[in-house]
Amino acid sequence: MEEEREVLTRQILDLSDQIFNILIPGLPEDWLASDVTLVQVRVLLILHSERVKRMSELASAMNTATSTMTGIVDNLVKKNLVIREADTQDRRVVICRLSEKGNELSGGLWRWGQQQVKRMLQTLNNDQLRLAVSTTQFLLENLKGQNTSAE
Repeated sequence: MEEEREVLTRQILDLSDQIFNILIPGLPEDWLASDVTLVQVRVLLILHSERVKRMSELASAMNTATSTMTGIVDNLVKKNLVIREADTQDRRVVICRLSEKGNELSGGLWRWGQQQVKRMLQTLNNDQLRLAVSTTQFLLENLKGQNTSAE
């Protein structure tokens, strides 16, 4: 039973790798040309999804120290991708949000990902699409359950 689970998990990971290897050459040119590290991309995507985050919340989301996150955000501010400002309620609290340039860059990656998923789904028939919806819903519910139990 456990051996079958390992085999199935490995198959899913291998298939995911194959999908990734097919998609990655089509990564938008502006992402390939940008001087943004993977860690910085994660910060941009968090801010894209959350809109505004306190520095401490960003550090927590990235599982890093606030001082480390400050350095990462400093670099993103220098690249004009993130705006850092004091909270109007408490000037000791640092708020981060995407600049217009950061929003364009992260939004472009987000849209590119959505287009790739749409492209993968275009050739599926309705039965296959229903199965994909069901599987995706199951994975989302499982992920939400994991996040709830981790808190």
